[in-house]
Amino acid sequence: MARERIVIGLNGSGDAELLIRRAARILERSDGGDLVAVHVRTAEGAPGESPQALEAQRRLVVDLGGTYHTVSASDPSRALLDYARKSAATHIVVGQSRRRPLAGLLSGLLSGGTVETRVVRGAGDIDVQVVPRFEPQPAQPRRRPDLGRARVAVGFALAASLPVLLQLLLAAFDHSVATAVLVQLAGAVAVALVGGLWPAVVGALWSSVLVNYFSTPPLGDLAISDPQDFLSLGVFVGVSVAVAGVVDRSARRSKEAARAQAESATLGDLALGASRSEDSLEGILSEALDVFGATGAGVFTSREGPTAGGEPPSKSAGVPGTDSGREVWRLLAGAGDTPAWAPGVPAPAGSTAEAVDAGTRLVLFGREVPASESRLLGAFAVHVKAQLERRQLAVSRREVLRLAEGNTMRTAILRAVSHDLRTPLAGIKLATGGLLQRSVTYTPEEQRELLETIDECTDRLDQLVGNLLDMSRITADSVRPMLGPVRWSDVVAPALRGLPDGTVRVELPANMPTVEADPVLLERVVANIVENAVKYAPGSGITVTGASDGLGSATLDGYPSGELRIIDHGAGVPARKVLDMFQPFQRLHDRPQATGVGLGLAVADGFVKAMGGTLTAQETPGGGLTMVIRLALSTGSTGARHAAGQPRQEAT
Repeated sequence: MARERIVIGLNGSGDAELLIRRAARILERSDGGDLVAVHVRTAEGAPGESPQALEAQRRLVVDLGGTYHTVSASDPSRALLDYARKSAATHIVVGQSRRRPLAGLLSGLLSGGTVETRVVRGAGDIDVQVVPRFEPQPAQPRRRPDLGRARVAVGFALAASLPVLLQLLLAAFDHSVATAVLVQLAGAVAVALVGGLWPAVVGALWSSVLVNYFSTPPLGDLAISDPQDFLSLGVFVGVSVAVAGVVDRSARRSKEAARAQAESATLGDLALGASRSEDSLEGILSEALDVFGATGAGVFTSREGPTAGGEPPSKSAGVPGTDSGREVWRLLAGAGDTPAWAPGVPAPAGSTAEAVDAGTRLVLFGREVPASESRLLGAFAVHVKAQLERRQLAVSRREVLRLAEGNTMRTAILRAVSHDLRTPLAGIKLATGGLLQRSVTYTPEEQRELLETIDECTDRLDQLVGNLLDMSRITADSVRPMLGPVRWSDVVAPALRGLPDGTVRVELPANMPTVEADPVLLERVVANIVENAVKYAPGSGITVTGASDGLGSATLDGYPSGELRIIDHGAGVPARKVLDMFQPFQRLHDRPQATGVGLGLAVADGFVKAMGGTLTAQETPGGGLTMVIRLALSTGSTGARHAAGQPRQEAT
């Protein structure tokens, strides 16, 4: 059997959901198929379309597994039939026309019937279902484009004064009735150009009275003695009104075209920014301020979630006086002057609220947007909704990446537990088992060797477990350093405890300034880096030194910083592997697993970043590797750098 393909004819009206769901039910009864929604846009219907409604229709079709298309045409029935034939449709679903009886009769006489009638007549072998409107909505009267109150007022003023001035001009010379009519007709056209139809009608009637009184025999009387003069005045009034109507329509169409051109340019900018992923929510709101001339623009929501500053929602947010039993509206993002707002609460100097979705509103402050600009405001609301969804997707993506990293870390930890931790455990078990055997007698030297093995394996096991736990905290973003003034010498000495004498040479200048750090974390960082240097560059001579002045080139995000350098003269690290060196579970040159699980530098890098610093690797002149720890200088008080505006992680 042929695959079912249903084409839905939409005209941008609010009953599209009824047609889409009816078509979906038809498709459910078949053995599967395609759902295609076609929005046929006409010049008459485009001004009344709502961008939010069109976006909701598109989303509904996509959610139902269909596709959504837009076609511009002057004849909607022909366009729908052509699209259905090109797409090999087997079924067409259209809605019943919602025309008044007189309008339907005129449509039938002029165009051969309503849209659904012409679709049924021309469908041929394609099945057509006409869905009736069970709840007809009253047709909204079409609004005439507004010429502006000032322009209309000037038009009425001209309608009152210009005919008098023209009549005074005519009084200066002898003239016929035809001449007076033509001169006053020119005045009516001028009034129509300025004020539109109704000022021109008023001016034409006033001009006819003046022509009748001053130019039509008998003069000085409204009576008309010659029937031809009466006909001339009647034709004058009719022509004046007709010309005024044409001029008025042309002026309004010109203004409407200029507004449409401006809207198209604005929508083009929005679409271009969205396609380049450059638009931010604040950028859209700032553009709305310029387009609509408002003093402020904000996106308000009644849902739970972060506010504009990233803070968690609070009971007091929203309109003053709201309590826990009322709906609280919070500001998500804003531009300009954005006071508190809630539905039903008047905002200063007026406001206009546009629905983004059920729980979100785009609000413009300082100006009430007229109906003629509501479609453009709706387009801004659609872009705001897209930006909110993009934000949510970004948050979800970060969460997915964090979970993926966590899963990778847990897998690596399990692998480390199953392999790397067994080595020290096996050494402890072997040495302990040997000491517990009663049938074997060990010399004091052998007993000491076994005990040293237990001690060494225990230290290694403690270090491995500590690094695993630290890496888990870093991955979960749960490291909360206690920042304060710390001297490098206070952490270097404890970090080198346990190393044989002469392994590391310390050459710290005596006047090194304090840095802002957590002493416990910084000690772990230095210990891990030194241990890594001892492991991979044994006997090469390791030196710990530092910079005595952090002013100059040693800056961190523009803030003065201090440096600690741990220098070895071993084989070094190839440039292509420098970044990999800081990744968890990485061992250089495929060293055996007994040397560790490859977490030392990863933990050190995570701790340094948590303290707001950087850890970098440089090539040592003459061969080897130099690790550089850079931290912000401290001014002597806890959190001094963050008081100057730098981000800080508080201890918990």
